[in-house]
Amino acid sequence: MPDKDERKVTPRSQDFAAWYNDIVLRAELADYSPVRGCIVFRPDGFAIWESLRDELDRRIKRTGARNAYFPLFIPQSFLRKEAQHVEGFAPEVAAVTHGGGQELEEPLIVRPTSETIIHHMFGQWIHSYRDLPLMVNQWCNVVRWEMRTRMFLRTTEFLWQEGHTAHATSEEAQRETLTILELYKSFVEDFLAIPLVVGRKSAAERFPGAEETYAIEGLMGDGRALQCGTSHFLGQNFAKAFEIKYLDEQNQLQYAWQTSWGVSTRLLGAIIMVHGDDQGLRLPPTVAATQVVIVPIARKPEEAASVLAAAKQVCESLESAGIRVRLDSRDGLSPGFKFNDWEMRGVPLRIEIGPRDVAAGQVVFARRDLKGPAAKSTAPAAEAAPRASVLLGEIKQSLYQQALAWMQRETREFQTYPELKKQMEGEGGGGFASVFWCGSPDCETRIREETRATCRAIPFNQSHPAGTCIVCGEPASERAFFAKSY
Repeated sequence: MPDKDERKVTPRSQDFAAWYNDIVLRAELADYSPVRGCIVFRPDGFAIWESLRDELDRRIKRTGARNAYFPLFIPQSFLRKEAQHVEGFAPEVAAVTHGGGQELEEPLIVRPTSETIIHHMFGQWIHSYRDLPLMVNQWCNVVRWEMRTRMFLRTTEFLWQEGHTAHATSEEAQRETLTILELYKSFVEDFLAIPLVVGRKSAAERFPGAEETYAIEGLMGDGRALQCGTSHFLGQNFAKAFEIKYLDEQNQLQYAWQTSWGVSTRLLGAIIMVHGDDQGLRLPPTVAATQVVIVPIARKPEEAASVLAAAKQVCESLESAGIRVRLDSRDGLSPGFKFNDWEMRGVPLRIEIGPRDVAAGQVVFARRDLKGPAAKSTAPAAEAAPRASVLLGEIKQSLYQQALAWMQRETREFQTYPELKKQMEGEGGGGFASVFWCGSPDCETRIREETRATCRAIPFNQSHPAGTCIVCGEPASERAFFAKSY
């Protein structure tokens, strides 16, 4: 009979990448596939994706977008219609050249993104200003032939959501782009408890074919940034390539203005890397498949029946309150093993019930977000459900505040280029560097080549006095966040 959890993980401070892989595997979120670069989602991992997918889907629909589905295969000629787009995705494209035992007349691209096929259909559907705005969203898989992969963060095949809209005016399209950006920000911060830096991308980091790209960026536990979502103002580039025209109210033919936006299963990686610790996952209650686990503790056979009966009663009260709860009545496992097992899986709240608790009519709560005596509290068994609801709300807020404090500690302003280079030295992350940048591609390239840090976001609020570029010393009106990234 096991009396302790043998599934130890590599300490985060020792090897963050190994720690991350250990968590994914040992918390049973995913496993390696026999196909290079692909992963198998295990039920616990897919449950997290379902929770965030369902909530985000509700929010997207409130903006007026409706779900649709477009083919996995795209004619190669479609990808060539927008020059910047094909150039940006060419290194990652996978193609089908044979089907039914014969070589195809035209190779089919396995979608790396769906702009081209969707815009082809928009060209068939849009004829008049009355057809606008046209707003669709798609939940699907995409394929990008990655050279170096990491589970959830960068895989050959991954799951995502991609929205595509067409509008009558530039102003409408730009407003939609920023509306979705704000939707993503509130979703990731409020629902996933991950604090963010928000802003526009530099030209070098812009989505291929877009006029502007805006992003939400999180800071992971190793000090590296992760792009958690993007929203693109496409202008009329794709409309002109795919002949998306409409007759306006003056009966004049116009090109539509467009947007696209998306998030992916990278968000699962963000949850792990922002909130996890050396004991395993720490899941925000909003996405946890099991929000509360009840562990009955009976060391003597004669105690088991009364303890289990009390645990079942508490379990029923939590279920009636709409809380996702599990009763761990597994035989042959010690309480310590069960505690470690559920901590590894990131369950936000544990309820312990032993003979003394039954006699006292109480339960013991143990929070996953805290350590030591502060994590434990008691409540009358009759009040377990309302107390659990309160604690789950506190846990989500606590995880956010812990992550925010970390991001603020690891965000620094630099005045000189040598200071920036020193901060980014070595294999570690280095955090967010807030620096004045003149906007020159040459200065951006130098930072990237010499520090491996890239421009993650140029914040909207630039209320500070002007400064000088950290690289060339020329006047600079904007600060930008640079960081090493995934």
